[in-house]
Amino acid sequence: MRLQQGQIWKQGDDYYRIVEWSRMAIGYKAMKDPTSGEGTWHEVPKKEFCRLLKGAELLFPEDR
Repeated sequence: MRLQQGQIWKQGDDYYRIVEWSRMAIGYKAMKDPTSGEGTWHEVPKKEFCRLLKGAELLFPEDR
């Protein structure tokens, strides 16, 4: 699966939404509830973000 802007990933009780996608870095929002949109902003290298998502589930728009 390729990373794209706007994707929401679920890892345990946490959700991660990709806000900014670039070739070398990912800007994402860590949230407890994906429908509220409230969370903390983080920017990390793409490699680190991929490690964070290991074992995570990609949510599709109909699952939100």
